[in-house]
Amino acid sequence: MTSPADPFNPDGDQELGRLLESFQQDVAALERLSDEIAAVRGRGEAAEGRVVAEVTPAGALAGLTIDPRAMRLGSADLAEAILEAAAEAVRDAERGSSDLMAPFIADTVLDDEVRRR
Repeated sequence: MTSPADPFNPDGDQELGRLLESFQQDVAALERLSDEIAAVRGRGEAAEGRVVAEVTPAGALAGLTIDPRAMRLGSADLAEAILEAAAEAVRDAERGSSDLMAPFIADTVLDDEVRRR
């Protein structure tokens, strides 16, 4: 015979059921957050907008557009413009990821503070 506190008892501990449901909601929220962060793309420009870079949240180059007029810069200046645009795109992706995580982190900090009381 199972006791009311037995987790395998379908009529068992309501608190355990509430905690399990809360955990499942948290996991679902984290999965959505992960998908949203993976979809973030940072964008950066240089050389008066003639060089545009796009990066993933990990900083990998996902796109690069070079206006034909940027070819007049010369190879060294063009390379510098590409690096500048890519660096700006990384900062933009970091901001985008941080903006998505901020509410989750704030909720976690608040939950931790409530538990300490």
